[in-house]
Amino acid sequence: MKTFRPTTPSRRHTILTPYKELLSGKLKEKPKGLVRGKRKSGGRNNEGRITMRHIGGGNKTLQRTVDFTSNKKGIPGRIEAVQYDPQRSAFLALVVYKDGERRYIIAHKGLKAGDAVMTSETALVLPGNRLPLKKIPVGTFVYNVEIQPGGGGKIARSAGNFVEVVANDLGYAFLKMPSSEVRKVPETCWATVGEVSNGQHKLRNEGKAGRNRWKGIRPTVRGTAMNPVDHPHGGGEGRQGRGLRRAKSLWGRPVGKGQKTRAPKKYSNVFIVSRRKVGKK
Repeated sequence: MKTFRPTTPSRRHTILTPYKELLSGKLKEKPKGLVRGKRKSGGRNNEGRITMRHIGGGNKTLQRTVDFTSNKKGIPGRIEAVQYDPQRSAFLALVVYKDGERRYIIAHKGLKAGDAVMTSETALVLPGNRLPLKKIPVGTFVYNVEIQPGGGGKIARSAGNFVEVVANDLGYAFLKMPSSEVRKVPETCWATVGEVSNGQHKLRNEGKAGRNRWKGIRPTVRGTAMNPVDHPHGGGEGRQGRGLRRAKSLWGRPVGKGQKTRAPKKYSNVFIVSRRKVGKK
């Protein structure tokens, strides 16, 4: 990680990602058709009401079109560049396939410009190659995993994440999720071998509030600092605890502190083999 001389109070604590060591290739190349402007909502819906708090401002960014499906089956690809993406914590890899088409994919740990990738049922089980789960051995780490065949990767896409294949049985692959939950997924779903890039992301320390404002993140106010009309934790003389045994959200729902928040009759309950561990680790 990259540290700084303590020339200011914020620089003293700032710890950032060493991009020069982790990125490679044509860093400034933005292929036509894969990059477009991104309009910001400020967390508001079409009526102008805030539906997602703590969003607003920030620097202008460009939206990269990422290929989560990877349907270029049987066509070898070569990595032209590993680039930074302001929309996500993981890095993106710019791939040029043998037929000349270029696409962005989620980069895996250790990927460099010039490496080869392949999407095929007969591909080798190597980092960056994409295969059906039934072709991947038990104990392998995978990412960008589909939930429905052909639906595109939905699981384990953020920096440093991976899923472990723990078993195959009755047409399903059993996956151990980053949350420790074990879940069944059809073995005809596709996944990419390896771990997501930029695993150091969790070690970052922004150092100052302004750096989050650059990202479009607005401040978060504690519920205990509010009035009773504004939050279930609000009120009291001076500094007070929340006054409730269990923490609640702004809307009175249980939140955080190891509480179970999953809907009791959620449609995907039938696919959960083992629930995630909650509470203090």
